[in-house]
Amino acid sequence: MFVLLASLVLGACSSDDDSDSKEVLITEAAVTEAPQWAMDWSNNQERPNWTEPDGYLYEVGTILKVQIEETLMPFASSGDLLALFVNGELRGLASPAVKIGTGQTENGKFLMKAYGKEAGTVNMSLQYYSQQLKHLFTLTGDINLDADETTGIDEAYIPEFTLGSAKYPVVMNLNVSTIIAKASIQPAQGDYFAAFVGNECRGVSSAFDNLSLIVYGCEEGESITLKYYQAATGKVYTFTDAAKTKR
Repeated sequence: MFVLLASLVLGACSSDDDSDSKEVLITEAAVTEAPQWAMDWSNNQERPNWTEPDGYLYEVGTILKVQIEETLMPFASSGDLLALFVNGELRGLASPAVKIGTGQTENGKFLMKAYGKEAGTVNMSLQYYSQQLKHLFTLTGDINLDADETTGIDEAYIPEFTLGSAKYPVVMNLNVSTIIAKASIQPAQGDYFAAFVGNECRGVSSAFDNLSLIVYGCEEGESITLKYYQAATGKVYTFTDAAKTKR
């Protein structure tokens, strides 16, 4: 049973708190088990038909070693692909790395040779296709295409591909502390919270580690409901219409 606690005025939160006020309905409910909130990263994109570039056409190149981020690791498989583009031109392509001496693939790890027409720093588009999720993730950034340079060899290079999701192109940072303070919640170890659009989970995090939540949106202006699980009391607090998705 839900118990109505209060009807409050609360500012919508994003990467910067904005001044628009929103009326937020706060309810609480006792649960017998801790909720299992999780993002659904599955999509419906076809596997790209990429062709590995001809290294003889380029003057320089660099080695790129990539580790897929923890969130996507449970879905890593031998059918995944990693590609690097510069100005729309494919400059590097790799399947999951192979363990030396075993011939077995190391799912979630890639070793790529990325080619350049001249040495120096260029803006790249790094694209990761998850075969299990049928989802193409894309991130942009700078890379040094120089034969004397490497990326990810001396220390782990873990691109945040979830921030470049084709399914959730709108990414925002929600200040959860501002919201839960309205219900006099004191975060403790074992607590966690999640953002929802309708019944779909759009971000989840531990309350003890950080009171800021990355929320993933399909478009701007979606209404966000925040749910907070309090381990000590076995209650779920629901903050309806806590914010709107925005970049």
